[in-house]
Parts: sequence; structure tokens; C-alpha cells
Amino acid sequence: MSPASGALLSLAYIFGLVLTALLGSPTRTVPWTEYGLLSLGVVILGVMAAIVMPQFWRTGPKARLWLAAGLVAALAIVYFQARVPKPTSNDVSQFVRSANNLVQEQVVTVQGKVKSMPRLTRSSKAQFWLEATQLSEVESRDQAGAISKGVTGKLYVTVPILQATGLYPDQTISVTGVLYKPKPASNPGAFDFETYLTKEGAFAGFSGRQVSLFEEGQGQPWGWWKLRQRIIRAQVRHLGSPAGQIVSSFVLGNRAVDIPYDIRDSFIQAGLAHALAASGTQTSLILGLVLVLTKRLSVKAQLGFGTTALIIFVCLTGLQPSVMRAAIMGFGALVALVTQRKIKPLGSLLVAATLLLLFNPLWIWDLGFQLSFLATLGLLVTAPPVIKQLDWMPLAIASLIAITIAAALWTLPLQLYVFNMFAPYSIAANIISAPFVAVISIGSIIDALVALISPVAGSALAWLLYYPTHFLIGLVEFFNALPGSSVAVGKISWVQLLILYGLIGFSSINKKWQRRWWLAGLVAVMLVALPVWQTKISQFQVTVLATDQDQVLVIQDQGQVILINSGDADTVNFTVLPFLQKQGINQINGAIALDSEPRLRSGWLQILPSLPIRAFYDIAAPQSPPAETKTIVSSIQTQKGNYQRVLTGQKMFVGSTPLELINADPPVLQLQIRYQSWLLLGEMKPEVQQKLVESRNVPQVQVLWWSGERLSPEFFKALKPKVAIASSKTVDLDTAKLLQNAKVPLYWTGRDGAIQWTPQEGFQTTIEATNKDAQLL
Repeated sequence: MSPASGALLSLAYIFGLVLTALLGSPTRTVPWTEYGLLSLGVVILGVMAAIVMPQFWRTGPKARLWLAAGLVAALAIVYFQARVPKPTSNDVSQFVRSANNLVQEQVVTVQGKVKSMPRLTRSSKAQFWLEATQLSEVESRDQAGAISKGVTGKLYVTVPILQATGLYPDQTISVTGVLYKPKPASNPGAFDFETYLTKEGAFAGFSGRQVSLFEEGQGQPWGWWKLRQRIIRAQVRHLGSPAGQIVSSFVLGNRAVDIPYDIRDSFIQAGLAHALAASGTQTSLILGLVLVLTKRLSVKAQLGFGTTALIIFVCLTGLQPSVMRAAIMGFGALVALVTQRKIKPLGSLLVAATLLLLFNPLWIWDLGFQLSFLATLGLLVTAPPVIKQLDWMPLAIASLIAITIAAALWTLPLQLYVFNMFAPYSIAANIISAPFVAVISIGSIIDALVALISPVAGSALAWLLYYPTHFLIGLVEFFNALPGSSVAVGKISWVQLLILYGLIGFSSINKKWQRRWWLAGLVAVMLVALPVWQTKISQFQVTVLATDQDQVLVIQDQGQVILINSGDADTVNFTVLPFLQKQGINQINGAIALDSEPRLRSGWLQILPSLPIRAFYDIAAPQSPPAETKTIVSSIQTQKGNYQRVLTGQKMFVGSTPLELINADPPVLQLQIRYQSWLLLGEMKPEVQQKLVESRNVPQVQVLWWSGERLSPEFFKALKPKVAIASSKTVDLDTAKLLQNAKVPLYWTGRDGAIQWTPQEGFQTTIEATNKDAQLL
């Protein structure tokens, strides 16, 4: 088979895997009939190509090769479906107790083997993977008695951090806690925990309370994790945290190292996340070091030592796709050295992609895999013409700038598509930090080798990286502190994504467009900016976010943004900010705080550093404001915003939306949203409801938005709502029956997720409930 034929078949295989996106989420359960129809369509496409292409491309592939390509693409679709993880009949997820689609808490003990080192979560718990083998009920479900069954499957386990101390892979343990099934994303832009677990081959989570050990006193089995821990501990001992973890991540990758989340987030915001991921840079340095040390040996010996070094590096990092890609390409370079042949980098990259996707076709939708290959493709295709444009510079500096620009250009469209964020200073940050990244990379590899031999010597040697690492941290903090360091661009479509890559690729290979790179850049900016601008000036949307602690609402009124309540810090980090970023919101025109509880006001302190607030209306502020309120006032004044304390009966106007405070404690806020009157009710006891009815200070409304607590019939009659929205995990049963008897539609965030309203489409829910009559508990 000629190289061109092999390249066509490899591209056909990758094309077939990409086509699985047409069937929705890659982890969604899809009937074989849908995959069969898609495969049949690809075969027909291959037949058409076999008939048409040879007539237009006479020197190209023959008809039988096009037909073979269609068959390969169809087989790739079937192979993908066969490799999608599916729970077995005895999977531990099958034992999650449920009734009427609502999961009920059931305390069980699960026995199994630990499959990963415990890691710290954002909620300060320890997380690890457990291969379950036995499940036992602590209390019986029914009269049949407590069950104890053998099970299979992988569990996502979280436990209190002290319970995970001393755990290691392949250790047999039992964990007592509660099984639960992961839920899909409840809010637009939120993390999809269900999809994440499915990609990892798990279908249930386990909230553990207590860990019990088996085989205590026995020695720990050997594993690559021991070498990782040896390196990490040696480097953290003298460098401390977070510098020690950062240095370790340069050689082991961020998946193998517990980097503090604030540091991880700051590197991502600055566009330097790749610095914390072991990949091509480390592979090149390792191979270079091996070749230097073995330059007096035979070529075959160099191949052997180089291959061994690559295998050790891949095993140490834990089989990460980006590292395996770099290792395969590095091995190809070693083989070329032995055979004294020239290597074709693009062909090597295609071979690496094909081999890895044969090993695991699900990696086609792994973000790390995608970014790694796109960055490498950029270095091969775009870096050379950029270097030619910078020929007036010294070659070393021109190469450094060209590599940074090429990698950033090819990964930027995908980052915009996935994260909806843009870091304007990322290229400058990458160029300035490149020397420090190189020093830390080389130093971390040498130090890791020394630490494997002598942890004490490795720890002492790591101290030499103290100043470069802290300078890198300071550089990240500097760029993140600059105005406009992070810009939300909103959601871009896959059509925009393809056009952006078309512009980048065409500008890289076409010499005329290489001289007109500025025109291609202008078209790309307009392609992203114009749709975002058009959406903002025409959009009117109201979103009730699904939160656990508070009622949170966002109004987008033709570029004007109103945020009512923030929730606590976790609500802001996991729900509010991701939603605002997904919508391309870079400032809040009007913020309204209804809660007086300090915990529920702490979220504003998380929002203010990320988004400026032009006007802050504080309804719950006491006469003697607490520390949180003083900090909020200070931050808003620094941003030249307006802080205003609102009294009962006062009206506010943000954009075209008038708001009136009817009652401060508990909060009752009336909003006139287009032609609808909305009423926000905080938690309100029945006696307070009665007083409001007697005072005749209750307006009739179209939309009632409350906390899911009990509403008295008199209060409900006074309101006469046409639609009811409950921001709660549960809804009072009597109130639900009251709404049902009055034929008032009920939307409930605990069941429906976030609820959005637009004048054109009315009310829509994020989660499509399978049983609208589910029992309200």
C-alpha cells in the first residue's frame, strides 16, 4: 500500500469517527438502527466518490480505493458504537434505589479495588475511582432483608479527605455511603457530570462516609504510582505548594499531580494551561537528553534506550492521549534515525492519530487529544510561513514567536467553541514565559531522574527551580490582573468553527494568502464578533437558574443584563459564571441582592473580580453592614459603579425592565418583563402570607416565582398566577395539588433544570422530564 493510499484510509477512519457527532452526545445511548443508517449513508457516499472522483481527479486514488475509504468510515462508526461504555446487568449503578424517577437515599457498603490515587476536589473532598466487586445494604429495602450481591463496574467515589489518607491503587477496601446516579447538566454552560462519568466508563457516583481497609499490615504492591509519588514528594519538599506541584506537572502532567484549583484556573485564564500538561515538549527534551547521553553508542542502542525512555515516560504520566501522541511521533523519529530516512512530520502525525484512535476511538471527543493534535498540526503547517514573515528577527526569537502563534491559532477556535472565552494576552504571555517554561521543563526532567535514585538529592536539586517557578506564577498573575484579560464571546456554532479552521489552513498553505494574513484575521474576527453583537442587540431572554441554595434569575434585555441574587461561592463558580460566559456576558448592568445571609451574599465577592457591576441594588443590607457588604461596596466603587440601598416601595429601572420592592423581609419583588408581571417570593411563613393578604399589598401576576414552600390557598387566590416556577429540589405537595386543580403549569428546577422564557418560544426547560407527574416529595 502506498503512503497516499494509507493516508486516505486513515483520514476516512477519522472522518467516520467524527460523523458520530451527528447522532448527538458521544455518550448518549443510541439505537443500533441509527448507527446502521449512518453507516449505510457513508457507504453510499463512498460509492458516489468511487464513481465521480476519478473523473475529476485522474491522477488521484482509483475507484476501488474510494470505495474502500467509504467502507472504512462505515466500520469506524460501528466500531465507535461497539466501544461506547454500557452498564452490564450486574453493574453497581443498577442498584441505585429509585422510586417514581426520584432517587431515594440508601446507605450501602461497597467493596472493591482502588483504581487511582485520591485527588482533592473543589469541594475539599478526596476523590478516587473504585472497581466494585461486592455491594451490601446496611438497612433492608423491604421485608426480604438486607441484600449482599456481587457486582461489577466503576464508581466515582468521594469521601472526607481524612478517610482517603494512605489509599493507593490496587488496594482492597470497603466504603460505606450512598449510591447516586449522575445527572445531566441542569443549567446551560454547566459541567455535564453524567457525560463525564460515561466517558470514563462509570454510570454511578458514590458519596462515601467511611472507608474500611482490608489486608492491613501487608506491604504495598509495586506500581507506577509509587514512582510518581516519589518524584512529587521530592519536589514539593523543598519547593512547597504550589511551586512543587507545578514543577511535577511539567514532567508528569496535571492529571497525575494535585495542583491547587486556584493555580490551575489562573493558568487556564492566562492561556498557559498547556504548560501544566506533559506532552510534546517534554517528549522532545527526554529524547534529546537520551541521544546526548548515548551519542557514543550504536544507532540500535540509541533506539533501544530512546524507546525505553518513551515507554517509562508514558507509563509515568498515566497513558494520557497527548503524551501518547508525542511518544508515537518520537518513536517514528527514532526509527527514522536508525534507518537513516527522512521523516514526514504530517504523515507521522496522521499515523499517531490513527493508532491512538484504533486503541480508543472515544478519544476523538477528548479535548486534550484534540488540542494536542491541533497544536502539533499548527507547528507543522503554520510555523514555517510565520518564521518567513519574521525573517528580519534573529532565528531563535523568530522561531519562538512563530511556534507560539502557530499553536495558539490552531487551538483558539476549538477553545472558543468549548469554553466561549478568549484570553487577549495569551500570545504575549506564552512568548514571555517561554524561556521559564523551557528551564522548568528541563530542570523538572533532570530532577525527576535524580529523585528516582535519591529523593533527598532530588529534593535539594529541585530548589534551583524555585525562582523560575515563582516568576512564572507572578507572570500569570500579572496578565490575569490586566484589564480585559478574559473576554466572553458567547456560543459559536460548528459552522463558524469549520470556517475558522478553513481560513487558518488556507492562509497557511496558500502563498498569496500568507501575504494577506491580516485580511484572513479580519474576516475571522468579524465571523465571531458580528453574530455575537447581533444576538446581544436583539435578544430578550429570562433564565431561572437551577441552584441548590437560592433563587437566581438572569434577564438579558438587548445588551442590558440584570442578575437577581448570586447564591454562595459554589453556586457562582459552578452555575452563574459558566452561564454568563456561555451567553457572552462581560458586564452586569444591574445586580439585585435579596438575601441577608452572609453565606448567600458571598457569591457577589466571586463575581466582582470577573465581571464589573454598573449598578448594585441592595435590598437586604442592614443599617450596620457586615464585612461582606463593605467589601462589595468597596469593589463596586473601585469599578466606578453605583451602590444603592433599596427600601420598601422603591422602584428601579434596568434597561426596559421596571422592578418594585413590595416587601423587604421576606423579600417580595415585582418585575414587569415585557407584557408579563412576575412576582418573586422568598421563603415566607403562612402567617406572613396572611398578613400580606390582609394588607391588600399582593398584586395579581402572570408568573409566580417562589422557593417551593407551602402557599396558603388565600395567598394563592390573591395572586391568581397563570404560571408557577419553583426554585427548589422539592415542592410542597399541597401547593402542587393547588396548582394542578387551578390548571396552572408548574415548572420546577429540581426536575426541569434551568427554565428560560423568550417572547418567541415561551417557557423552555433545560432537562426534558420523562415523567411530568413525578411525585413531589
